[in-house]
Amino acid sequence: MQDVALYLPGILLAYSAFLLAIASPGPNILAVIGTSMGVGRTSGMALAMGVATGSFTWAILTVFGLSAILATYASALLAIKIFGGAYLLWLAYKSFKSAASRHDIEALELAGGRRTPFGYLKRGYIIQMTNPKAALAWIAIISLGLKDGAPLWVGASIVLGTFVLSIAIHLMYAVAFSTPAMVRLYAKSRRAIQGVLGTFFAFAGLRLLTSRA
Repeated sequence: MQDVALYLPGILLAYSAFLLAIASPGPNILAVIGTSMGVGRTSGMALAMGVATGSFTWAILTVFGLSAILATYASALLAIKIFGGAYLLWLAYKSFKSAASRHDIEALELAGGRRTPFGYLKRGYIIQMTNPKAALAWIAIISLGLKDGAPLWVGASIVLGTFVLSIAIHLMYAVAFSTPAMVRLYAKSRRAIQGVLGTFFAFAGLRLLTSRA
């Protein structure tokens, strides 16, 4: 019970960072939105599942990679924290810059013609796995919840929890943005959303850089 109280705040912070990262549309989210708008809800949902599966893969690779590094080099935790904190502050800068911009999101249908649902699922997985920013984001997210000497269940909780959240949120994007009304609503509130995201990323980055453990 004492272990849960020790690691739970970091796990919840990792969940929060993941959720807000998804709320800021990148190439993967824009692909899901564009497919739902241009092709249809079913294709968008298939693409969303592919993206979520890719996100799960990145989470597993990051947890095992960081755990192995920390098990061998305990001093590496400081370097990981600095890198993760710096990346979160960079995300904060990008969010504030987006909030100041008047440009709306540009969600386009994928090139290469129409596909089967499995084809869209595979394409979503490829999009996520070939996105270099995904690896950087996951290092930052995992480093918020994974402390030196953390038991296996901590990493497993982050991986499984974010996987469930990833499926739910990506499918929500696919369903919601298959309707033009939702696209217009998001466009109107985009700048406020990006401002909130920037504030959170700045908080999380500074917290990670100043934490002692």
